[in-house]
Amino acid sequence: MNKTVNINLGGILFHIDEDAYQKLNRYFEAIKRSLTNSSGQDEILKDIEIRVSELLTEKQKSEKHVVGMKDVDDVIAVMGQPEDYRIDDEGASNTTSTSFATTAGKSKKLYRDRENGVVGGVLSGLGYYFGVEVVWLRLALLALVFFGGTGVVLYIILWIAMPEAITTSEKLEMKGEPVNLENIEKKVRAEFESVSEKLKNSSEKITDDAKNFNAKLSDEAKNFNAKYGNRINYQAKNIGSSLGDFIITMLGIFAKFVGGIMVFISGVMLIALFVSLFTFGSTDFLSVPWLDYFNSFNYGNTSMFFIGLLFFLAIGIPFFFLLILGLKIIITNMKSIGNVAKYTLLGVWLLSIAIIISIGINQAKEVAFDNKTIQKQQINILPTDTLMISFKSNTYFSNHSSSRGNLEIVEDSLSQKMIYSKDISFEVLPTDERLPYIQIEKRANGKSSIDAKQKAEKINYNFKIIGNKLILDDYFLTNLENKFRDQEVQIFIYVPKGTLLKADENVKEFDESDNDFFNLHHSSSSYIYKVEENKVKCLNCPNDETNEYKDAIKYDEFDDDINTDDDENINIKSPNININKNGISITADSSSSKSSNNKEFKELKINKDGIIIKTK
Repeated sequence: MNKTVNINLGGILFHIDEDAYQKLNRYFEAIKRSLTNSSGQDEILKDIEIRVSELLTEKQKSEKHVVGMKDVDDVIAVMGQPEDYRIDDEGASNTTSTSFATTAGKSKKLYRDRENGVVGGVLSGLGYYFGVEVVWLRLALLALVFFGGTGVVLYIILWIAMPEAITTSEKLEMKGEPVNLENIEKKVRAEFESVSEKLKNSSEKITDDAKNFNAKLSDEAKNFNAKYGNRINYQAKNIGSSLGDFIITMLGIFAKFVGGIMVFISGVMLIALFVSLFTFGSTDFLSVPWLDYFNSFNYGNTSMFFIGLLFFLAIGIPFFFLLILGLKIIITNMKSIGNVAKYTLLGVWLLSIAIIISIGINQAKEVAFDNKTIQKQQINILPTDTLMISFKSNTYFSNHSSSRGNLEIVEDSLSQKMIYSKDISFEVLPTDERLPYIQIEKRANGKSSIDAKQKAEKINYNFKIIGNKLILDDYFLTNLENKFRDQEVQIFIYVPKGTLLKADENVKEFDESDNDFFNLHHSSSSYIYKVEENKVKCLNCPNDETNEYKDAIKYDEFDDDINTDDDENINIKSPNININKNGISITADSSSSKSSNNKEFKELKINKDGIIIKTK
């Protein structure tokens, strides 16, 4: 039984087997010996420790996982042995240029490059990731700022979402380079050489400038720089850093708030879709009232569960990605679901959308054409008879009070499921024939003109002619297998001149006649109508309907004589009536009659003094 040792590696605590610890320790000692007298030795060792810590963390299966020899061997295999590629200072490259070439076979990670960036390093990091010169990305961003107005918002979102490449390992991952001893050492040495070169150039420049000044001014300048320059630079850097940190903190808080909203909305939607799928889809196996209504529109007889699953995928997958995005905003170190899962879900989503569109197209094709059947029958009545018209309902369907235009699923006396509808219209039209006749037109939609006519023929609608009585059903039926295809029934009553009509009160529900020819008075079912040359006239309608019209004309004529001068006076320009602030005065005209006491009326006044009546 081996002992375990607790070590702190790169800021992370590990439980490691004693033998594995000895081997890992010897490995670090070998690296340290290979870096003797190398520039940036401490920084290189620190970055190597961080990288080793990352590799060991990936192998952690649980919090109690103990690092063994195999784990250490795997890490050394990735990092490499120091003697395999030791690089001397003389052979180290001192180039400071930035390469955007893609390393073959190596995956990159998206980071912000603050070293080469102008503001937040977003575009520089994108340049490394996509292998594009950063200048083109900056031009594209400027175009979005000036033309679309979305460049700033997009940059801020990317700034929040993209982590900054801080460690050497992250900088190597950003460029797609292997994170091993060789590259870590190269990177750290390159940074040290860059800093040394800058310091050297600055020193030479200061020396050259100092030679151009006299000794006194040079001493004063140096004293000033020593006393105030560093302090000013330090304060300026602190202020700039504090402001930048504040802005980044506020943007981070706002981003997490937005991420929380995204998680909440997408989570609620996914739960609702999941519940709806099993509620909606279970109707294929259970008997529910509205299943028949679904089937009446389901022309392709597609499974309801399958349709529910398609809509669940078409709507749910985008909300699932929204949920993942929101969680990533809230949890910055959350691992990705992987490209395999992403592309699989994308393919399933596209397939579900394609199937839904295909089903929709087939549904539309099934009702693309309209056609009708016509049934005509003469009504044999004497010229002196009155044609009685009425609608009647079926007592068997009396509990179905479907309003006109709606449909219901019912069972007939043989327990067959039928579509029940009151989509019926009624019109009275003139004819030159000797006797009146009725024309029934049944209409329906279908996938072709012939199919539409066949569906119209399957509409079951009845009427009866008993003597001078025309009795019409106020509903029609069709088998549920025929589906709902916008079926309707149109009834046309053609009447010759001189025919007498009497319409029952329930006719008004279906009447769509032209009022210029037949104006059905809805106040009573006892009115009798007669067909004249150009219209149907009501013979016994109350006179007050005509009087109301006449009174309206008189009121309009009287209204033309009214003139409102101000808020206190209303002057009526009638020769007989005068209304103003002094009261009301009515005078008799030349055609006024005398009262019962043989005194002719002259004038009536109503004012503050009371009522004054004058006679001639």
